[in-house]
Amino acid sequence: MPQVPQTFFDALAVRTWCGLALAALGRAREEIDAINVYPVADGDTGTNLYLTLESACAAVEAAFAGHEAGAGPGGASGAPAVPTLADATRAMAHGALIGARGNSGTILAQLLRGMAQVLAVDADGGSARIDGPGLCLALRHAADAARQAVAHPVEGTVLTVASAAADAATQAAGDCGTVARAAYEGASAALAATPDQLAVLGRAGVVDAGGRGLVAVLGALVETFTGEAPGGGATGAARVRVPVRSETARASAPDGPDECADDVSGPAFEVIYLLEAGDAAVDRLRERLDRLGDSLVVVGGDGLWNVHVHVDDAGAAVEAGVEAGRPYRIRITHFGVGDVHTGGAGRPPRERVQRAVVAVVPGVGLAGLYGEAGATTVLARPGEPPASGELVEAVRRAHAREVVLLPNDADLRHTAAAAAEQARTEGIRVALIPTRSAVQGIAALAVHEPERRFDEDVVAMTSAAGATRYAELAVAERQSWTMAGICQTGDVLGLIDGDVAVIGSDVRATAEAVIDRMLQAGGEMVTLVLGDEAPEDIAAHLEARVREGYLAVDTVVYRGGRQGALLLIGVE
Repeated sequence: MPQVPQTFFDALAVRTWCGLALAALGRAREEIDAINVYPVADGDTGTNLYLTLESACAAVEAAFAGHEAGAGPGGASGAPAVPTLADATRAMAHGALIGARGNSGTILAQLLRGMAQVLAVDADGGSARIDGPGLCLALRHAADAARQAVAHPVEGTVLTVASAAADAATQAAGDCGTVARAAYEGASAALAATPDQLAVLGRAGVVDAGGRGLVAVLGALVETFTGEAPGGGATGAARVRVPVRSETARASAPDGPDECADDVSGPAFEVIYLLEAGDAAVDRLRERLDRLGDSLVVVGGDGLWNVHVHVDDAGAAVEAGVEAGRPYRIRITHFGVGDVHTGGAGRPPRERVQRAVVAVVPGVGLAGLYGEAGATTVLARPGEPPASGELVEAVRRAHAREVVLLPNDADLRHTAAAAAEQARTEGIRVALIPTRSAVQGIAALAVHEPERRFDEDVVAMTSAAGATRYAELAVAERQSWTMAGICQTGDVLGLIDGDVAVIGSDVRATAEAVIDRMLQAGGEMVTLVLGDEAPEDIAAHLEARVREGYLAVDTVVYRGGRQGALLLIGVE
């Protein structure tokens, strides 16, 4: 059905644009994934852009739904039935920020935020709609904001395409449709030139994947204001192709950040999280993360940020966020052997790896530990268990044919089962190991061998988890009846295999009692995972206790960060 054009940029235009852009990215998703070779050839740029914009669309729809509900039948309440332009653009920007995925999605979120900052200010000044010159300013500010968010901007990427779109829009005079078309054409021309700016693209014979996605989004903007998609077809259907170059032409591609094409070294992990923090703390965080890795993009503002970085030490990247403020929705993805980082990104995008592990973890320290062991993690905060959709998304991010899923919580078993079933419908072979604690997950991960047959690997991991008894120390929040008697507010509770077994007043003494009970049945190794609120010397104290009382038992200590429990204990 032909799109009814929007003459001005108002709230309805925001809604229309988001819907058309999401549809365009949906159609171009596989194509964009296929040409993703920079900064990591992990074949997910199209997917990340789509998921980011999907979150923005959902936020805009929620804003409209809220106003429609507030207006009542026939507008009886007197409230407006549609949000203001300021409300709609802020919803779009916020939705993109909290839903941003990957390097490309994070940059897209900042582009949308940059536009929203201009459009919302004009709207707050009394304008219910924006004309062509206002759209020019919004595109300019968006391109500049995105470039400032990237620690080390590289030409030949989406940043170049965004700048070209803004330059072309500035030179155009007319209404929003005229400006949007100029921006689209400027972006398309810049996209076609990206292989001549970035050597990795030239060698692969492709255009920049992120820039290709932005062209699709700008094509949707043209259709919003003109009712016609660029190229005479569905938005985003006009593909910018780069002829496959000869070996001679590829060899003469310009030098760029990937000059040493044979050096495939690069950070092993992608770390992404939302962060509640002030501006000064984020400035310090940028400096610290820039020293830790590359592909650093920090977007947002007003106390809420989205942080993206590629690092070798995932735990350090997360801990830096903890020091800056409150990180949450932490996602750590291990780049598989088949992934190509900047050094060798001229190779084609990777195929799915054969096998991966996806694990739910209760603390940022454990997220780093699991990530360093090669697992894709989902962070579960106290009172904020992940939904099945988050687990499905983690399984997809693992990019594997076979996935072992570790829920690490008895209460998540049904959620994990639903996620596993959904993933199976997408052709992924998933085995759910019903781990009830993160220490059981550690035991399972320790015996994981991707080279084994899938069934054998799952059996070995299940056996290791099942042979690990688990316990935790927590503080009672109120008076309550327990299996060990009545506890009072503030008592230290020692839970073994999910039931309260010890009630005490001192953390060290309670931990000793719990370990003694667990080792009565035997054991070869004690695993301790310390929470942020655990006493500083408790690890050394308990290690000495085990060493003196149980000569054949080893102890290993990890730091779990903000994990809810004072201490997690495992006995294998």
